[in-house]
Amino acid sequence: MEKFVSLLRGINVSGQKKIKMAELKAMYLSLGFQNVETYIQSGNVVFESKITDKSEIKKLIENAIKKQFDFDVPVHVLCKLEIEDAFKLNPFLKRKNIPIEHLGITFLENSPDASPLQSISELSVAGKDEFQIIDKNIFLLLPNGFGRTKLSNNMFERKLKTNATSRNWKTITKLVEMMK
Repeated sequence: MEKFVSLLRGINVSGQKKIKMAELKAMYLSLGFQNVETYIQSGNVVFESKITDKSEIKKLIENAIKKQFDFDVPVHVLCKLEIEDAFKLNPFLKRKNIPIEHLGITFLENSPDASPLQSISELSVAGKDEFQIIDKNIFLLLPNGFGRTKLSNNMFERKLKTNATSRNWKTITKLVEMMK
């Protein structure tokens, strides 16, 4: 059995795409996943699976959500090593006195091409919102918070032409703990 975390995008936000975590957990168990744990209402699920192909797991979960809840939800699946590596790679953790509340990460489905990166590089300004892209991860430093930044999932998806989902650093820290 391998450990995974799935990150559901856009559920339980402003009354849209409501899924109770108990129902989500039951759905995962019905799919054959084991040791299923959810964390907060935004669709973070840690689980074990005999299936090791992440794209197969992603399709299985997305299809089950569509069937059970009757709406589409993009799902991002990471193995234990991927989330642990992302946790260790955050370049903003090297800076002193950065409050954890100002940190986040956006997970990309695919690594971005170089040309779109140039079009968003001007959005990162020292002292204001900053980001650094490492592989398929965008590390965020948002001194004014997630609610006031232009560095949103929608912007990254539009500019980089790939699916994205973001989490704050407190959530990532908890998910890494849950996967141990």
